[in-house]
Formats: sequence, C-alpha cells, structure tokens
Amino acid sequence: MKKHRMETIAIQGGYNPGNGEPRQLPIYQSTTFKYDTSAEMAKLFDLESDGYMYSRLANPTCDFVAKKIAAMEGGTSAMLTSSGQAANFFAVFNIAGNGDHVVASSSIYGGTFNLFAVTMARMGVEFTFVAPDCSEEELEAAFQPNTKAVFGETIANPALTVFDIETFAKKAHEHGVPLIVDNTFATPVNCRPFEWGADIVTHSTTKYMEGHAATIGGVIVDSGKFDWMAHADKFPGLTTPDDSYHGVVYAERFGKEGAFITKCVAQLMRDFGSTPAPQNAYLLNLGLESLPVRMERHCSNAQKMAEFLEAHDKVAWVNYPGLPSNKYYEKAQKYLPNGSCGVISFGVKGGRAAAEEFMAHLTLGNIETHVADSHTCCLHPASSTHRQMTDEQLEAAGVPADLVRLSIGLENIDDLIEDVTNALAQI
Repeated sequence: MKKHRMETIAIQGGYNPGNGEPRQLPIYQSTTFKYDTSAEMAKLFDLESDGYMYSRLANPTCDFVAKKIAAMEGGTSAMLTSSGQAANFFAVFNIAGNGDHVVASSSIYGGTFNLFAVTMARMGVEFTFVAPDCSEEELEAAFQPNTKAVFGETIANPALTVFDIETFAKKAHEHGVPLIVDNTFATPVNCRPFEWGADIVTHSTTKYMEGHAATIGGVIVDSGKFDWMAHADKFPGLTTPDDSYHGVVYAERFGKEGAFITKCVAQLMRDFGSTPAPQNAYLLNLGLESLPVRMERHCSNAQKMAEFLEAHDKVAWVNYPGLPSNKYYEKAQKYLPNGSCGVISFGVKGGRAAAEEFMAHLTLGNIETHVADSHTCCLHPASSTHRQMTDEQLEAAGVPADLVRLSIGLENIDDLIEDVTNALAQI
C-alpha cells in the first residue's frame, strides 16, 4: 500500500467511505450494537472477530480516528481515551503494576508527574525520575531488575526541554523495556518518535491535535516494533494467559503489531472506562484535518514572538527551543527540524509584580490555563496555578515568580507582537 505524506493522511487517513457512503466521518452515537445471533456476539467476546458490542470498549467513530492518528505517527494500532491523563496512565499501567518500576524524565507535565509520583505510587508502581540531560551513567543507574518502561515528553510542558529520544530508547532497549513518549507538543507533524526508537506514543489530543479547545481527549499509539515475547518474563500480562479474558495470550494472538493496544482495550478500558465520546472523536477528526497547516503557523508565529521578546529590554530571559541561544537548540534541530511548538516561556524584569502588570494589560492573549489551541493563551503561574508557593519555592520548582507562559495561536503575528508591546510598555 502506498505511503502517503502527512498532509494527505491528516485528511484522508483512517476513514475510507465506500460507494454512496457518507463523505464525512459518521458519528456512531450508540452505546450498544445489535447482532442476529448470540454466536456472533460470542466471537467478539472471545476476540475471535472484529466488531463492536459496547461503546465503553470500542466505537466505530473513535476507531476510525485512532487509525488516522496511528498512520500519522507511523504506528500499527491505536486507541482513543477520554483525556491525555488517561492515555498516559493506561500506557504505563498496561505493562507495569504493583511491585514494578518505571524510569521517567523529571521534566514532564506536572499532572503527569503527580500521576506517577503520587497516584500510581499508591498502586505499588515505583518511579525513578532522572534529569533529561543526565549522563549515560546516571541513566543506567536508574534501572532496576523490575523496571518495565521508560517515559519522557518530546517537548516538556511547560519546561520546553527537548527529550533525547534516541539516547533514552537505546538504554531502554538494552534493558529489554519499551520507551513511551508523550508527543503532545510536537505532534507527528514535527516529530515522529518511532523513527528515533520510541515504542509507544501518547498524546493529549486536547491540545494541537484538536486545536479548537472544544473537547478533552487522549490517544495511545503502538509502533508494533517491540518484541514482547522476546522479554516474556518481564511482561506476563502480554505473554501469559489472561484469565479475565478467556485465557487469551495477547502477544501470541495479536503479535507485536496489535498485542499492546488489544490488551489496553480488553482489560483497562473494560475496567476503568475512560471512554471517549463519539462526538468528541468526530470533533478531534475535524482538527486533525488541518493539523499540518496549523502547526506550521503556530511555529512560525512563536519563532517571531520569541525573537521579539529576546530583543526587548523589559524581558529578562526567553525559553524557546527555536532560538539559537536556547540550551536545547541543537536537540531541537535534530528531532524537530521543521519547528517545535507554539509555547514560549519568558521572564519579565521586575519579578512577580511586573509580570502581573504585564498580564493585566494584554487584550489578545487570553488568560487561561490552556495551551496549544488556535487562540493565544497566557498564564502567570505564580499568581494562578502556583499561587500557594513562595518565590523561593517557585524558583526551586523551576517556575520563577517572573515567568509568563505564552501559547501562541493562529492570529496575525504583527497583531500579537503589538499587543505584547503595549502590555510591556505599561510596566
């Protein structure tokens, strides 16, 4: 089958209507699906045939969109979830349970860090966090005999560190475990982690993939390359009979290409029910169709804004991977040569008070906790999400009191720069 380019997959991937069928992806807004005989339904429960029985497990609208995202990432199978948090939880919990261990980059989204360090720790999964720039020796020391996975973010939210996918993948594979990469900020348009050795990719589709801030969602994509049977003792959930599902051995029945996602659906979605709504999947698909075009604009706008801020005398510092002065510029050129993302963080001279004054005079930058959609969004963590912390605690957490996070949207960049210029002039 011919491999199409990203722009074509984004529009035509996943759903291929036949003669006389709907041109646009249908919304299968139904909880259940009818069958003529119990024998036909039994084949579904035994995982012997494809089909749908209950939308908590799977739904045609959601599956069509998942297939599109799998094609965009270059994977073999995928499943949608109700949020990005659910996607990250399922991706790890699918192979790591009570008594197991995971190595993770310390530079990840705060919600994911809390999921790992607090919630999953209460479930008996231990995490060792390593700096994204750690030495090979430090990374090696983080592994334990019961390590089951390695986790990182292509571009960390909001630290904007660029993850060294190739290095972490090599070390993970030396220890016989997969690398899971959250690719939310980069999207497959700017980076396809599987091409650098990653095995599983996750996204909060709420962000750039959806693009219009109308729906919450997540996705897990499997590369289909990790050989679970070659490391059978590490992954009994995939390589030994599942007594809760008719004794199926996922790695034998579905092979490298389908075992991980099938288990994720049959076990975790069945039991946790973090199910995406078909309507949300439909809206996500509309966003995906324009993703390649939008990412180009997000990145070009952000690059111009970062360069403007870096030259402004009221700005203390700017963090953006596209700037040659940035610590991660070389890694960004390697993994993200066509652009990174639309999110910038910078510090305003004058600290907390100056940052608050700047925020008060923005007119186009919406003050909100969201990032990565078509509207420009702005946040001062010290006075909002992190307001319970002192300036000293903020500094220690890597979120100094002068930090402003700016998520650049699709508006005219000259209008955005003019808006920021006017707000800075009020300080």
